Amino acid sequence: MEFAGSGKALSGGGIEAAAERLGVDPARIWTILRVETRGWGFLADRRPQILFERHWFHKQTSGAFSQQAPDLSSARAGGYGPGGAPQYDRLMRAITLDRRAALRSTSWGIGQVMGFHAESLGYPDVETMVKAMVADEDEQLRAVATFIVGKGLHRALQRQDWTAFAKGYNGADFAKNHYDEKLRNEHHDLVANGLPDLRLRNAQMRLLFHGLDPGPIDGELGNLTRAALQRFQTQAGLPATGEPDEATLARLEA
Repeated sequence: MEFAGSGKALSGGGIEAAAERLGVDPARIWTILRVETRGWGFLADRRPQILFERHWFHKQTSGAFSQQAPDLSSARAGGYGPGGAPQYDRLMRAITLDRRAALRSTSWGIGQVMGFHAESLGYPDVETMVKAMVADEDEQLRAVATFIVGKGLHRALQRQDWTAFAKGYNGADFAKNHYDEKLRNEHHDLVANGLPDLRLRNAQMRLLFHGLDPGPIDGELGNLTRAALQRFQTQAGLPATGEPDEATLARLEA
């Protein structure tokens, strides 16, 4: 399947590198990720989370396909349809019209960085950027950090000026979706309740890749995650403790 990779999870090193580069604590990193993609960068089939933007495809192709495929190319934003795998249906249709423009008109990964930023992020072209997004969440986060620094938004992040950050990261229409309020509320929740457990979060992702439902990929051991662990442990012939012990994690990674 095109665009499917190993689904490698965020590492502590990846979070620390981004936090150091931006000059902020990890809570502010997680704030962005949770608002953008609920905090994880892949789908259950190991393809990166994406959103195909028809108005950007229109701009990238100078409207060449707007009469032929108005659901894929329009001067007006919107018409996104369902999230998740259906976005790849839209992307693949656009690829048949103009592959480069289609990839550039899509936001990628855990921070939903647009493909047309590829060159400004240091990639030679959008194909190289997409390969990085497919590789793992650390690569996705690296692109997020590069984008933020390039736009000078790290200073707003350091000040916790969520309105200024929202305008720069999400665009001038950020207020329509209350983007700054979502950031502010998410950050408050993270500070109050703590950061995701990366080890458990990785286990949740692996459970999902194995066809089990762990609930949200949030690094918290809730009832759904515990039940999914027990089902996997039973299938794997391990003690059904519902805990992410070393033996279970090793089998999940196998």
